[in-house]
Amino acid sequence: MDVLLSFIALLAVCTAIVLPNDDLPVVDLGYELYRAISFNKEYGLYNFSNIRYAAPPLDDLRWKLPVAPEKNRTQVQTGDVGRVCPGALPVWALLQSQWLSSYWNHTTFELSTNISSYPYKPLPADGRTTEDCLFLDVIVPKAIFDQNNNKGSEYDQLAPVLVWIHGGGQVSEEKAEHDASGLIQRSMIDEDGIVFVEINYRVSQSMSYMSETKLIIMKLGVFGFLAGNIEKDGIANLGLHDQRFALEWVADNIHLFGGDPNQVTVMGESAGAGSIAHHITAYGGDKGPAPFQQAIVQSTGWVPHITEAQQKATRKQFLALLDVETIDEARKLPSEKLIAANTFQVYYTTPWGSFAYGEVVDGSYVPDTPAKLLLEGRFDHDVKVMVARVEDEGLLFTGPDSNDTKILENAVRDFVQVSDETAKYITDVLYPPIYDGSYGYTDPVQRWALFVGDWSLNCNGDYLRRAYDNETYSYQFNIPPALHAEDIPYTFYYNGSTLGSIFFNRPVANVTVALAIQDWITSFTLYGEPKSKLTPDFPEQGSDALLMDVRLDSFGLIHDRIDGPRCQFWQTIQYVQ
Repeated sequence: MDVLLSFIALLAVCTAIVLPNDDLPVVDLGYELYRAISFNKEYGLYNFSNIRYAAPPLDDLRWKLPVAPEKNRTQVQTGDVGRVCPGALPVWALLQSQWLSSYWNHTTFELSTNISSYPYKPLPADGRTTEDCLFLDVIVPKAIFDQNNNKGSEYDQLAPVLVWIHGGGQVSEEKAEHDASGLIQRSMIDEDGIVFVEINYRVSQSMSYMSETKLIIMKLGVFGFLAGNIEKDGIANLGLHDQRFALEWVADNIHLFGGDPNQVTVMGESAGAGSIAHHITAYGGDKGPAPFQQAIVQSTGWVPHITEAQQKATRKQFLALLDVETIDEARKLPSEKLIAANTFQVYYTTPWGSFAYGEVVDGSYVPDTPAKLLLEGRFDHDVKVMVARVEDEGLLFTGPDSNDTKILENAVRDFVQVSDETAKYITDVLYPPIYDGSYGYTDPVQRWALFVGDWSLNCNGDYLRRAYDNETYSYQFNIPPALHAEDIPYTFYYNGSTLGSIFFNRPVANVTVALAIQDWITSFTLYGEPKSKLTPDFPEQGSDALLMDVRLDSFGLIHDRIDGPRCQFWQTIQYVQ
């Protein structure tokens, strides 16, 4: 999830050297020819950018499942036209840094908490924004590419592959949001390295315009599907289907770049990690293995439950903004009008702090929530998993009204959708208004943060640990304030990186920590277990639920605090419809 981060990334200085066309390699995909757009001389990396993996989702294909692109071999593609899927930003996200600063400094938040009182001033649109956005990048070390593309090569020296599925709840984050060159370079210290793939998929920070699989408005509903008649067309969770289509493209084509389709690790953060959990549990495990062998999930996020009434209300509101009554009518409208409605709806209808991530149960690809499917053993048991989170996942999603001692009671009533008896258990037993620190919080804001963090983020990783019989690896980013997504600059650190954390633009505070995290990610991709010469041994979680705690100046194994009754409750909770 990023707000300011997307703009900071655009300012990052890259060391890509554009060579004459004749010096850059071309890959024949059968349906199209692609030439690398650049060569990173410092790290020795080819970048094959903006490779089309699916047909343009326009006109009759809008809000439909992805399909293969048409054949076009009339010219060599260079990927020089950038592509970003449309998205939007709620007004509260522009104010979040002021709110959190006032909370930490114990000062009064002077701005209005009434979202509708702010003028409509959405951030300027990215000039690369287009519905025709189903593209991916392949970044590959020259040594790997060359040894598998020399004459007579039989693709017998293929390298492990790492596929990045971006998150991004409040802005239209895209595949190349983060520079992966430092991460790839870290994989090349003792080996030839890894092949890195980053994908776009249809996103929507509004009701469901671009059918992303994420949820950000808990009160209004799901983004990534439309309720009612559109469900009958079988196109719920289009973002998931886009991701799956891209992963199948990787399986079919990555060997052409030197990547091994049988050694694919997927990595995602926040909504991207939540998507991966849905791929692990796809079809309830009844239709074969996931299109990858390993997964790294960072801050695994999805919304546990959205009622049919919430879905329909969101759909109705979106259609009203378009001044149409049916999805067929909306499908015929120009992109500009759809994007404008999407942007407006998100800007003014997102309750403060209500970012959460998830997908909708559709009876097919998502037959139930991952929590339930993992509990019931309905998932791909052969995927090897590493789980990561930050220490304070929930604080980013609090707002000025969180100081209200009744905030949790109101949230359970409005959002969680449970019986009165269950609601009372949540507020009186699991998260009681006791602020002496014995329950993990000392004020109402922290109480709310822990609740929302457990409900939509923390416990999701715990479900994976339990499902895989504790044979998972797990680490916790615990460098204060350790907010949601503050580990991203460490994951994508590179020499001289100025990438900062979201909202507060905090750069990497300790390069050793960044390199250690990159070691864990790349060694897990290469060998199936996290290793680093910079840290103690990193064992599986085991029956003691061990967690590698990452602090500013130390690493250490601790018992995972979320191993307990709260997450067990959330995994088995009975919602009302």
